Amino acid sequence: MAKSVNYSSAVTGKKGLSLGLRNTLLGLSFIMPNFVGFLIFVLIPVGFSLFLSFMRWDGFTAMTFNGLKNFARVLGESVFRQSLSRTFVYAFACVIFTTFASLGLAVLMNREFKARDFFRSVIFFPHVASIVSVAVVWRLLFMRDVGPINTFLRFIGIANPPGWFASTQWALPGVIIVAIWKSMGYYMIVYLAALQNIPRELKEAAGIDGASHIQYFWRIAMPLLSPATFFVVLMLTIGSFKSFDIIFALTEGGPGTATTLISNYIYNKAFIAFDYGQTSAAACILFVVVGILTFIQFRLEKKLSFE
Repeated sequence: MAKSVNYSSAVTGKKGLSLGLRNTLLGLSFIMPNFVGFLIFVLIPVGFSLFLSFMRWDGFTAMTFNGLKNFARVLGESVFRQSLSRTFVYAFACVIFTTFASLGLAVLMNREFKARDFFRSVIFFPHVASIVSVAVVWRLLFMRDVGPINTFLRFIGIANPPGWFASTQWALPGVIIVAIWKSMGYYMIVYLAALQNIPRELKEAAGIDGASHIQYFWRIAMPLLSPATFFVVLMLTIGSFKSFDIIFALTEGGPGTATTLISNYIYNKAFIAFDYGQTSAAACILFVVVGILTFIQFRLEKKLSFE
């Protein structure tokens, strides 16, 4: 007589756990450290910040309920409104110029030429360079009287070159230039990966049909690069609105408030004015602004992809 096989025991572990449950627990063990880190360092602070936005607290005295007064005071401050509008200008310039610079560099670096890997590394290096070192070098380059950039501008006939970080008019353009230079190498790699995923057969077929390099790029390559472009624009938008370190290292928000973005405003409110209620209210406003822009970008990307 043949032996009967107990299939339930075949999928049961030593301690009586089913195979499915064991796999579930194994998967949870892998994601748990990341989830705990997210809970402690992101979710709880965000919730506490939302709570503080309705409170009045300087970090030393007892908290008192303040209702919507923190939001009203923040929105009523001219410094906040100026920093918010300046952040939009900074983000718009960084997104547009970094995207085009990254795409152009990716197209160049996708060609075959000597020392290509070396130039790719050189372009990518600013992304991983220390922000303090970058700030020191660029402050020397942008020095008004003896800086190499202004020396070159005088050489080509500009008698009164900009004061750059010492000028309220030119400090923000100077910061934008440094921000573009620092981040374009990373997004060049993103575009480079997308370009290399385009099948060579498409370019060969376009050449057979008589399409020029420009026609191939705009009519074939660019539509295929739309997912990469969406990623680049989205990440640049979020990164520009929360940009702090590069501005703090270069100008500390000055001269005056010429380069004070909303992130610098939040920092000043928290660690100089010690007004954590208004700090949290400003952070919540920034969160809403970035959330709206991200939602719009997702809607546009979905609409364009369907078209």
